[in-house]
Amino acid sequence: MKIIDKKAEQFLEKYLNNAAPTGYESPGQKLWMEYLKPYVDTFITDVYGTAVGVINPDSDYRVVIEGHSDEISWYVNYITDNGLIYVIRNGGSDHQIAPSKWVNIHTKKGIVEGVFGWPAIHTRKSGKEEVPKLDNIFIDIGAKNKKEVESLGVHVGCVITYPDTFQVLNKNKYVCRAIDNRAGGFMIAQVARLLHENNIKLPFGLYITNSVQEEVGLRGAEMITQTLKPNVALVTDVCHDTTTPMINKKQEGHTEIGKGPVISYAPAIQNNLRERIISTAKEKKIPFQRLASSRYTGTDTDAFAYSNGGVASALISLPLRYMHTTVEMIHKEDMENVIRLMYETIQNIKAGESFSYFE
Repeated sequence: MKIIDKKAEQFLEKYLNNAAPTGYESPGQKLWMEYLKPYVDTFITDVYGTAVGVINPDSDYRVVIEGHSDEISWYVNYITDNGLIYVIRNGGSDHQIAPSKWVNIHTKKGIVEGVFGWPAIHTRKSGKEEVPKLDNIFIDIGAKNKKEVESLGVHVGCVITYPDTFQVLNKNKYVCRAIDNRAGGFMIAQVARLLHENNIKLPFGLYITNSVQEEVGLRGAEMITQTLKPNVALVTDVCHDTTTPMINKKQEGHTEIGKGPVISYAPAIQNNLRERIISTAKEKKIPFQRLASSRYTGTDTDAFAYSNGGVASALISLPLRYMHTTVEMIHKEDMENVIRLMYETIQNIKAGESFSYFE
């Protein structure tokens, strides 16, 4: 069984390269729905852009597999008289990586290119250098004044993304911005593809859900779970590879790329559903890692788990290096194994299961 075929990898590259920042996910969602269309019976969408491909829509018992589609970005916040642009975050954008990065400013007139400027090393005082902060990073689009900036269609509220594109490093490492978590949308789409290609008939409705606005507080998942009212939710997101420098394993745990999917332990994780995932991984000889979270997972799992009076929810994560940078990195085999684990787990769910806490 080919987990990621050539067509799928081509879709992944196109999907990652497309800009779909929080609040402006529709171009990416259209690409995703176009790819998914042959593998589902119908689609559900909502007013903020979450997209759901549905298999067996008439079934009463509903299982969700979910990822989120948005990426970090910036907003134009202030334009100076001499044509420089100051920004605020849209999601968890990292101010420290900004200096010297190219950007795309999205306007009604099209893309306006620019750069995050930074003072030359020659002009900075040794030992007293300013570090990049939210209040001192700025964008230069080559305009001489505010009027010229505005004539190009740039105004307060325009969204700003990085243009960095998909690369394959050392044959099996995928590198790009927005792998967090467009990889999730890609992986759940592959689950649907494999079900279709292998003629698997499920005894329940499967809702392949690509949520918006996770990066600003799980908002898309909060909305769509009220619409879908699922019985079970299997969420996939990314987690940190903690083997790179300057990460404290005593705080973050030990997870790394190339070692398999990461199964989470947290209050929002339903114990019986998690154990079903683990037993499936062992049965199918899929490598996996474990991760403990404290009060919350920080993923859409929390939104699904605590909705509709409680939904049995679990999280399968893809280990990732350099989260919220433009060089996010994953291992192809981990991606394949997350897909396999979700594909096999949903086949181990029976329609009508309660996953009772007291079983």
